[in-house]
Amino acid sequence: MDSKKIELLSPAGCIESFYGAIHAGADAVYLGGMRFGARAYADNFETEDLLACIKYAHMHRRKVYLTVNTLIKEKELDELYDYLLPFCEAGLDGVIVQDIGALLYIRRHFPGLPIHVSTQMNITGKYGARFLRQMGASRIVTARELDFAEIAEIKSQTDIEIETFVHGAMCYCYSGQCLFSSILGGRSGNRGRCAQPCRLPYQVTPKSRQTGDIYPLSLKDLCMLEHIPDLVSAGIDSFKIEGRMKKPEYTAGVTAVYRKYIDRYYQSGQKKDDFYVDKQDLLHLSGLYIRSQKQNGYYFRHNGSDMITLHSPSYKESDEEVLRKIKEQYLDRKESIKIDIYVELCKEKPACITLLSDRTSCPAILYGSIVQEAKMQPVTKENITRQLGKLGDTFFEAENIIISMDENVFFPLKELNELRRKAVSLLEQYIAEEQKAGKIEHAYVEGEADKKAYEASALPVKPDIIGKLAVSIKTWNQFSGFSRWLCTQKQHLLYRVYVEGDLYLSNKADFMKLTARISKKVPVYITFPYIIRKRDALWLEEIGTLLQSADIAGCMIRSVDGYAFLKELKYQGFISGDAGLYIWNRETVHFWKNKLASACLPLELTGPEQRMLLNDILPLEKVVYGRIPMMISANCVLQTTGQCQCQTAEAVCQCQTAKTVCQCQTAEAVCQCQTAVLTDRYRKDFPVDINCQHCMNVIYNSLPLSLHGELHKWFDKAGLRLDFTIENEQEMIKLIGDFCEMVYNRDYTISSKDYTGAGKEYTTGHEKRGVE
Repeated sequence: MDSKKIELLSPAGCIESFYGAIHAGADAVYLGGMRFGARAYADNFETEDLLACIKYAHMHRRKVYLTVNTLIKEKELDELYDYLLPFCEAGLDGVIVQDIGALLYIRRHFPGLPIHVSTQMNITGKYGARFLRQMGASRIVTARELDFAEIAEIKSQTDIEIETFVHGAMCYCYSGQCLFSSILGGRSGNRGRCAQPCRLPYQVTPKSRQTGDIYPLSLKDLCMLEHIPDLVSAGIDSFKIEGRMKKPEYTAGVTAVYRKYIDRYYQSGQKKDDFYVDKQDLLHLSGLYIRSQKQNGYYFRHNGSDMITLHSPSYKESDEEVLRKIKEQYLDRKESIKIDIYVELCKEKPACITLLSDRTSCPAILYGSIVQEAKMQPVTKENITRQLGKLGDTFFEAENIIISMDENVFFPLKELNELRRKAVSLLEQYIAEEQKAGKIEHAYVEGEADKKAYEASALPVKPDIIGKLAVSIKTWNQFSGFSRWLCTQKQHLLYRVYVEGDLYLSNKADFMKLTARISKKVPVYITFPYIIRKRDALWLEEIGTLLQSADIAGCMIRSVDGYAFLKELKYQGFISGDAGLYIWNRETVHFWKNKLASACLPLELTGPEQRMLLNDILPLEKVVYGRIPMMISANCVLQTTGQCQCQTAEAVCQCQTAKTVCQCQTAEAVCQCQTAVLTDRYRKDFPVDINCQHCMNVIYNSLPLSLHGELHKWFDKAGLRLDFTIENEQEMIKLIGDFCEMVYNRDYTISSKDYTGAGKEYTTGHEKRGVE
């Protein structure tokens, strides 16, 4: 493949899909082995099959990328080396990674292996992209939610390769941030086992308004075929087709169509005005496992109801005749490589066989024993041609067999066969080595001097949080209520209070008054949003100014992008990491130890698995109460159902001003469109935070997590955090009081009836069950 051209990257969930992708024109194929892949239910590849696929791809000048895009538990980490070793020795072209610990482990043990950051790591901007490039990543798979301008900005401000999805199924949640399937049924999307609860029916209820059963979380499938020129102009390096769980006919059929139009665009001299797509090819794609209607994703918009399959999440029936033709053309065969074979048989000289291929600049040349004069039966050109043409079990097909020989010579046909076999093996080796030659080692570039300087400036003293409580609040009622409660306390066990940065933007004066009052007793940290996008530039600027205030001790980040922004800002306050940073193993702990003042234990590991991560180098805190954020989405359930109170006719939220301050707030600084409820088929209600400040939805669990019954196991091991989301002031104060009492008096217990102050049910999440 011309390195200047776009790479067409196709999925393979089984060996038939792999061959279909190669034969249909994929430049590269991504697939999963039997471990560590985000499609646990695909027909993933056994080691020998995967090695055969790598070899086959390399013979055809194609690439293979292996998915290691799940979160990796501590006990699994040491298994990664033996798992990857045979594939790396075979010349694996890249590995797709979600877990930061896995990235560092692979970088150390396989320094020449290109690392691609999975879309599961949820990189949404230039800050995270630059940071990961420094860590040694050679490519990022951008979040599906990015538009052309965001992708172009990342490309123009980093030297990292960009891979984006151009076709296939779309997740409602930002990839890697979805715990819906995990919390409800124990099948984690972060472990490749998503049960797709987003494809189920829900009612959407703002206040008392009902909409009936619809599918508000089910996105239509993506199809960007008609926009190939726009994708190229944005600087994208690799066009990725989704679908490792789909049939081989889908992989081959979609690949063939995109191959046709990528080639057409380049053949036209990259003239956008001359580019067109035949209607028949669009119909062809529609007959290949398309869910409802196709759409162009987030490339041209932030969200919209026309992106949703409101009334049916099911795939349309595929055209059986189309599938039959695809099978015949791409699946029921293997491609051979045309080679030329030269043979020299001259008396009293060693026999010589030469194999030439356009796949390598190195001819395979082998010499045999001395050619003799025939005493009885001389060897004939017909016999030689017949023997040399026997290439059926190899990658090759003889296009030309050219024989130069003296008259009346003898050479054993058995030895000629052996020379051919060895020459074929040598030619395979040359092709494979040439394929490997382009690999570049991307070393971790953060120098030791930079590391020491950062340690000295950013982390003078790590806070003591073990056995104490932190409180996280997100509403004005909670903020003011907490301030009033704190003023009545002569002593307390709180080590920190986290406050949503959005509150500052909505009312700076009141925010600073409350912060000044609280900071006299408890350090105040500013909470960053779950997702940071290009549209948040002014928000970051405002928060950057706020962080310079003497009343602000630090901040809590929820993404790699958030940390990378602070690093470029040269922020010297304390930084705490939320659970979404996914600290699942010791490698990740060690990575963050000199970067964060503290971090949060993940929500999908069991209590014993979390305790394996406790250490003396990075203080860890544990959420012991709170509504778990199950989905963070760029889409909006109220906009989807036509109920957003600040929508214009063009479905653009009027509260997104240049200063990113919501104009639809009331005097109490509460946005009128900030509440909704999803009700599932079992009549469970899931609160939805409609965040107009960042134009995203956060869907919370129907029940709050409460580990009051498990608290005794954590008293002397971690900081204990209470996360408040939809609780009113009274509920919040009751909970703080109860948990403080349990920490003060370790014999004190709360009955399940009274623990919230409102007699609500609760869940213990994954504390005992965990995920596979």
